[in-house]
Amino acid sequence: MSDSQTLYKLMILYMLNQVNFPLSNAQLCEFILDREYTTYFTLQQSISELLEAGFVQMKSVSNTSLYELTEEGQNTLDYFKSRISTAIREDIDAFLADHRYELRNETSMLADYYETPQGEYAARCQVKEKESTLIELTLTVPTEEQASSICANWKQKNEKVYAYLMEELL
Repeated sequence: MSDSQTLYKLMILYMLNQVNFPLSNAQLCEFILDREYTTYFTLQQSISELLEAGFVQMKSVSNTSLYELTEEGQNTLDYFKSRISTAIREDIDAFLADHRYELRNETSMLADYYETPQGEYAARCQVKEKESTLIELTLTVPTEEQASSICANWKQKNEKVYAYLMEELL
């Protein structure tokens, strides 16, 4: 694992440690991507690896992924916290102070559906990084339940879909 990948993981652990509530994927993305520490895909990979290692846990609330630090994650952060520069820690602390009480909408992963003139349902799914759209996918399905399911699953599976499409198309 690269030093930068380790730093991104430690930054996520530090952010989760500094608040007494879970952070959404959008909130993690907002801080790390807006400051151009890394890319969306690398950030999602870091989060996934932290989940797999048991350093963070995820819960879904209203189709939003919320992340919390585990005890093992806390212990890891305590041991490796010094690898995060003072400047980055101050940057994270300032961001959290500015946004601590805001309820942010998911802005990096968007999914909605609508009824088409033909009576079917179109599920429109997007991933955005800053002002750019990384992927936009519209799927037409026969039922509203299917469209709703696609939108709900997009929140958890968008990075896998994106990675698959990039691998297949490049």
